[in-house]
Amino acid sequence: MTARYTRKNLLQVEDSAPDIGLSEWQESRFATDDLDAAETGVTHHRFKPGQRQGFAHRHERAEELYVVLAGSGRVKLDEDVLELAPLDALRLAPDVLRSWEAGPDGLEVLAFGSRHEGDAAFVPGWWTD
Repeated sequence: MTARYTRKNLLQVEDSAPDIGLSEWQESRFATDDLDAAETGVTHHRFKPGQRQGFAHRHERAEELYVVLAGSGRVKLDEDVLELAPLDALRLAPDVLRSWEAGPDGLEVLAFGSRHEGDAAFVPGWWTD
């Protein structure tokens, strides 16, 4: 049986970005397993100052919520580009193609969504000017 609650500081979750080839742009802490979450995914992203992700992604089934914690930047959602500031919150339908770009102070974001292992599709080099 899973415990009734789990507490974990997100900075204690391993940064997976180096292992999956993302460390050029960001830190990514996939906290779902660390929190013993069965149905909810949670990820803490820190995008490096002035860096744009080298890919975009979308999902088959997982709706996601994002909350900007700190910094500034932009997000490209399909063909729309939105400016971001602290405490901006976004809800994205699964099929929205998304990619992030940090401002001069970096961009820190929490992502939440229903857990659907392996339903993400990635598009390398998608956001070009």
